[in-house]
Amino acid sequence: MSYILFDDKRRINLQPLCFYRPVAEIRVGILTIREKWEKFLLTKTSTLTEEYLADKYPIRIGNINIFINGGVFPDKKLVSQIRTLEPNQALCKDDVVLAVSVSKEDIHAFLTQRLSIDQIEYAYEIKSITNTWDIFTENAQQIILDFELVTAGRRSATLSKSNVQVGEEIFIEAGVRSECVSINAQNGPVYIGKDVELMDGSSLRGPVAICEHSTLKMGARIYEGTTIGPWCKIGGEVNNAVFFGYSNKAHDGFVGTSVIAEWCNFGAGTITSNLRNDYEKIKCWSYAEEKFVPTGLQFCGLIMGDYSVSGINCMFNSGSVVGTNCNIYGSGYQRNFIPNFTKGNTFEKEEIEVADAVSAAKRMMGRRNIEFSSMHQKLFEAVKKIT
Repeated sequence: MSYILFDDKRRINLQPLCFYRPVAEIRVGILTIREKWEKFLLTKTSTLTEEYLADKYPIRIGNINIFINGGVFPDKKLVSQIRTLEPNQALCKDDVVLAVSVSKEDIHAFLTQRLSIDQIEYAYEIKSITNTWDIFTENAQQIILDFELVTAGRRSATLSKSNVQVGEEIFIEAGVRSECVSINAQNGPVYIGKDVELMDGSSLRGPVAICEHSTLKMGARIYEGTTIGPWCKIGGEVNNAVFFGYSNKAHDGFVGTSVIAEWCNFGAGTITSNLRNDYEKIKCWSYAEEKFVPTGLQFCGLIMGDYSVSGINCMFNSGSVVGTNCNIYGSGYQRNFIPNFTKGNTFEKEEIEVADAVSAAKRMMGRRNIEFSSMHQKLFEAVKKIT
């Protein structure tokens, strides 16, 4: 049996967060969507996504193949019903295809949309991400669910007595360094990943997840619904935000109700607004509709794509969307939508060439001892072409 996570037509709604990854690689809660499915299925998965991502995320075909929607969160009922699918059967919820079973012989017909499929309507509610802002609105609940999944049957490591811990649902992985830190799990669990460093004076209020090898700088304030992905350095004030990984906000400044992809860096004093002064509901740029669309939310901060950076004292208005490979600097509020491969300030902006973006990425990744490979080069060129 081969399990394959696929991107559906809603993928474009999740830009700019999916230019460099399939939807299943998005982190919501402690885990990525792929990691959630693999824990439920007890096996590895592969991917059906855009052609330019296929080298990095290849598909693995078996005799029987279960294609699963990569934007849907797993639960016991859903996984159980998916396991009962016969070849050429699909499990659906309204107009969303949740899973399809396809034999090896029918793969070509399926991929070219010429295979006849019997549809079965799923009777229960599902949770999924359809838009970028769904990531932070779902994050607190997903931390709670992932906490149970990750810690079941395991024993937490302990912290020294210099730390203040309130509440029962606190899980500490091996190698955590923490002194003089306040952890409050009364309103939700707090998960601290392997080899995390919590510097003096940091305060965490669950539900919160700090993933492996990340660092909280001195005096960091981390509020409910926040996930700090692997290898991040975070300081200042963060509330209900998701950092996918390898991104830095090491200095003071507020980031709230936001999603920050990988390899992003915030200069000192960078601030996001997440509430309009007139308390109106917030609009965000839609890549699908190529215009600003209502989110229905009163709180919505910044959506930032991979490899984008801000200079010192940058200010992002509520509902701002920054694409991939951007270099934004200058005082004053930036525009609410900044396209991929753009550099500049509040008054003028210009295009970034691929070669310049590659040079910056090589320096950035080299600081973490990670090689910028030929595959990265091809992805930069592909995303630039799309842009």
